[in-house]
Amino acid sequence: MALVSDSIDLLQEARDGNRRSLSKLLTLVEEGNPSPVERGTGLSLGITGPPGVGKSSLIGKMIDVWVDRGESVAVLAVDPSSPRSGGALLGDRMRMTNADSSDLVFIRSLATRNHPGGLMDCLTPMVDILSECSWENIVIETVGAGQSEIRVVAFADRILLVDGPDRGDIIQAEKAGIMELADLIVINKSDLPEAERAAKAVKSGLSVGENETTPDVLLVSAHSGEGIEEMVDALASTTTSPDRERLRVRERLISAWDSTLLTSNELENTLQELEKGSITLLDAVDSIRKDG
Repeated sequence: MALVSDSIDLLQEARDGNRRSLSKLLTLVEEGNPSPVERGTGLSLGITGPPGVGKSSLIGKMIDVWVDRGESVAVLAVDPSSPRSGGALLGDRMRMTNADSSDLVFIRSLATRNHPGGLMDCLTPMVDILSECSWENIVIETVGAGQSEIRVVAFADRILLVDGPDRGDIIQAEKAGIMELADLIVINKSDLPEAERAAKAVKSGLSVGENETTPDVLLVSAHSGEGIEEMVDALASTTTSPDRERLRVRERLISAWDSTLLTSNELENTLQELEKGSITLLDAVDSIRKDG
């Protein structure tokens, strides 16, 4: 009961603008404690894409635009976990240090821990808390490695896919399946000669898909700032089509199962039985399901 009372007190202080209380409250939720906020009303933006395409630099430019407009922004930068400590690496936060100096900006790094999708269940309540504390723009930056890209849909209301001008970046995004889910796609590093060709390749690939609606593809440069304001405006006006929403619901369901698997009390015993060959994979699934 004391912990619940502490959370409520921290929430009130965070609503009043106390950043230390906000950080403490987010830490409690990250550690698995219940959130004092049932459900937030704000929208979150998931930003994903292959490593090295400039996601963090792009977010820094987006923050500049929001701050210039007098809008607040909170960023949850999801880092790969240290295999030994489980702690967040500091890469994303270090790349956005300048942006974090504004009173209108709050940036927090989070470790992916052992979640196979690269994101933790605590992200949804953390977004709700930030929304409750009146942060206007809530951004989730993902790890951007393989299947983790697609798991952002379990937490974000809108999705921005960042690609680079290199064909390998585009192929990686296609393999992950994230292009079918994105509300907007941008090709960063538009100052490079291959960028225009990359944008045409993405548009061509989208045109042969099964979705009735396809996201816009824009050219931007985090280096020069070209196209950043137009991208921010496009994100504010974008809507999610029914076909993309159905795919997102599917991914949320898969993410929920991932969480059930990892937190099951029977996980270790089930793995041991599988190693010995005493049960089948179907038996293992049944065991985990019953425990959940």
